[in-house]
Amino acid sequence: MGAALRPSLPVRWSFPRRWLSLLSGAAVTTGLFLILGPAPFLDGLARITPTCLVVAGLIAIVSTVAAAWRWAVIARALGLQLGLSTAVLACYRSQLLNTILPGGVLGDVHRGLSHGQSQHNRARGLQAVFWERTSGQVVQLGLAVLALLVLPSPLRRWWVLVALGVAVLAMVVVLTALRRRTDPSGFRWWPAVLFGSSIAVIGHVATFLLAARTAGVQRPWFELVPLAMLVLVAMAIPANVAGWGAREGAAASVFAAAGLPAAAGVATATVYGVMVAVAALPGAAVLLTGIARRPEPERATAPETEPAADRERVREEVSVRG
Repeated sequence: MGAALRPSLPVRWSFPRRWLSLLSGAAVTTGLFLILGPAPFLDGLARITPTCLVVAGLIAIVSTVAAAWRWAVIARALGLQLGLSTAVLACYRSQLLNTILPGGVLGDVHRGLSHGQSQHNRARGLQAVFWERTSGQVVQLGLAVLALLVLPSPLRRWWVLVALGVAVLAMVVVLTALRRRTDPSGFRWWPAVLFGSSIAVIGHVATFLLAARTAGVQRPWFELVPLAMLVLVAMAIPANVAGWGAREGAAASVFAAAGLPAAAGVATATVYGVMVAVAALPGAAVLLTGIARRPEPERATAPETEPAADRERVREEVSVRG
């Protein structure tokens, strides 16, 4: 395959932000070690079985396909060609890179650049990934509010609902403002994105519930779902070291607020982290073979005409919103 279709892994992530993410994730993990000791981490690792990893991998297939379909719908709305099979392979690759690289977003930046370069429009490729990730976060926040309102939970407190509601409103305002500047499709893809995002979130929650059961947490599923939703929201914060940090800190805090041992939250997050890492392993084959980099069989879009400043702005948006 020609050199033009082999983009290097993007490193346009500012030095202070990269180190802030790494230091934040390391600080949270170190703090948990100092407060709770290594026992919750080791207990979670000891409870992992091949069966739970296989089940988590099967759930991940559904979630990955749903997210890939969401991305393909948005990419096509923005005038790019993207088949579902290529999108699925690229999503597996980006999941692996997000898992092993700091910040949790570089895999998605690479996904946008790679697809955009194959379509001769890198800025639009990054734009599609930015909309895909941001719209998914909006749906996830909305579902978190719904779960807290509908399901019985000790976390159903006014300040939690207000905080999540404000977050949803802020995300909607940002999306609306950015649409006027960058999105020519007029959000016609929202019904499909809502469906695909809901399936993906259900898959993530199911994996979290499986992790909780594996870690020995014996609470009804309807009590654990709101906890899972809040931890998933916190996981979007790019403050981690290879995925570790914000997830475990959020799980410890949320479990403690719900009257459960913080150690149980850390053990659950540890199991979840291993499940996600193993489920992303197919991305290694994609990364090594480069099969997701082949150009789409359909007609490619015209060469990019966006000025360099626009490309830089969209790249920065994807990096920040991941």
